[in-house]
Amino acid sequence: MSVRAALSLLAGLRTTHFGLRQAAQSLTQIGKPRNASKQHQMYSCIFFDLDHTLWDYETNSRQTLDELYQHYNLATHGVPDAEQFHRRFQEVNTQLWDRYDRGLIDSGVIRKERFKQILEAFNAYNAGLSEQISHDYLYSCPQKTNLIPHALETLAYLSPRYHLTVVTNGFEEIQHQKLKAGNMASYFNHIVTSQRAGHKKPAREIFDYAMRANKVECHQVIMIGDNLATDIAGARNASIHTVFFNPDKREHQEVVTHEIEHLSQLRELL
Repeated sequence: MSVRAALSLLAGLRTTHFGLRQAAQSLTQIGKPRNASKQHQMYSCIFFDLDHTLWDYETNSRQTLDELYQHYNLATHGVPDAEQFHRRFQEVNTQLWDRYDRGLIDSGVIRKERFKQILEAFNAYNAGLSEQISHDYLYSCPQKTNLIPHALETLAYLSPRYHLTVVTNGFEEIQHQKLKAGNMASYFNHIVTSQRAGHKKPAREIFDYAMRANKVECHQVIMIGDNLATDIAGARNASIHTVFFNPDKREHQEVVTHEIEHLSQLRELL
């Protein structure tokens, strides 16, 4: 074989090897999300809802209501048992908060009407009793420490990597108490409440307020929350990417960027 022929054969083998290597590398990428690393680098700030997303509202509220039922001996006032007391609270509270989120009532109405309507449902209304239970509920419930599973370890993982901010429709003083009770306050650089921002989720203005506080643009932020109407639709209206926290696997038609069932999944996502 001539020298020229040998060189030509060697070049062909090199080309074939290079092509096979490229093909192998391409195959290893199949099934991997495109631009995954770029997506991680895209965000510098994470907005979190608080109640039902990090702080376990249902468990903490139930414990508080059980304590109040016993403390005020509500059975003697006509409330049959703690379970019915709790069930009526859920119904009334959900209705009032829905009206509050839609701007139909203010926080004072929730404070005044919540236990009034509950006691009225059992023909047990007494103005003094209603006011005292309302006061004690607002004092005791935020001191409870139950969190959504994996909340603390997820915040500990994310806080060195991102600026974390709470964006909530909850009452200013009470939300701060919840964060302190749950040992979460140190992970957040801003706590944006609807009272502070002057607007409630899903209004775009509360998200704009939170972005100004963090000096970021919408493409640098992702919002994590459990409420499709306030957290997800609101963030989307502000052109912010979303993570719908859906532990109960509720069916929905809302457009979301990501959806998770466990907070621990955020470590893989972000």
